[in-house]
Amino acid sequence: MVVFVAFLAFLGYGFDRFYLGGGSAPFPIGSVFALGIGSVSALSSYYAGDRAVLLSTGAIPTERAIAAASEEDRLKLRQLENVVDEMSIAAGLPRPKVYVIPDADPNAFATGRDPDHASVAVTKGLLDALNREELQAVVAHELSHVRNLDIRLMTVIAAMVGAAALIADWTGRGLLRSESGGSSRGRDRGKNSDGLGIILLVIWLAAVVVAPLIGQALAMMVSRRREYLADASGAELTRNPLALARALTKIDAAESPTAAIKRGTAHLCIADPLGRVIGLHEGKWANLMASHPPMKNRIAALNEMGFQ
Repeated sequence: MVVFVAFLAFLGYGFDRFYLGGGSAPFPIGSVFALGIGSVSALSSYYAGDRAVLLSTGAIPTERAIAAASEEDRLKLRQLENVVDEMSIAAGLPRPKVYVIPDADPNAFATGRDPDHASVAVTKGLLDALNREELQAVVAHELSHVRNLDIRLMTVIAAMVGAAALIADWTGRGLLRSESGGSSRGRDRGKNSDGLGIILLVIWLAAVVVAPLIGQALAMMVSRRREYLADASGAELTRNPLALARALTKIDAAESPTAAIKRGTAHLCIADPLGRVIGLHEGKWANLMASHPPMKNRIAALNEMGFQ
């Protein structure tokens, strides 16, 4: 979070110094504007981000899904509600709202701003693919995200990633207009700059260009670390790490991506819903851009816990 705030402030500082010409404004317009946009995005996401996420996936409350389901599906949905009740008690948390996403690919995620306003959503494919023990392990994983407040952190970070991309886009458009129009700002930007000023200008211009990539990389880094912790915390709740290992194996074996879940909420899921190949590999590039750790590493860690 500190890195995100510093990055937004740097984008605003560069706007003030290199676009507005330093001291021509009575106060740091760009810095205040950048931090303001980030704050507004974070606050709106904090209070309404969970509803937006659930709406974007087409998630249906289990009560409504049960009313319209067949007898076989009704049993699976009631089993889901029972498992959520059990794991909420085990975790010492208020019972979250429970939703079902009408998608055949097995996946799940938790969202909300705190344990009192949390929601857990699973796909129909997950209910069809897992037995009760495995479903319990996945729900425990998601409730661990709630207990560890990962849902709050990732919701706010997602908003700040969007703010960084928005600020970079506006700044880039302003620079292009000033250069193409031959404005005095564009002509004089490099004048009267010392060596340090030129270096800062180059760094700022590079930051403007790659801001969306940097923001996404920071979000992915946080997401990967939280997945390992949620796996361990979920195994602690169920005392059954092998059940989560089996569940992840089945989720990983699914070939099609989760069509109902879009890129903006991919980091919330227990497995990458986009089916990106980069998530299957290790190395610097995968560590930078993958939203989840390699599934084989997570499964190996859980198996090691189970056989100790």
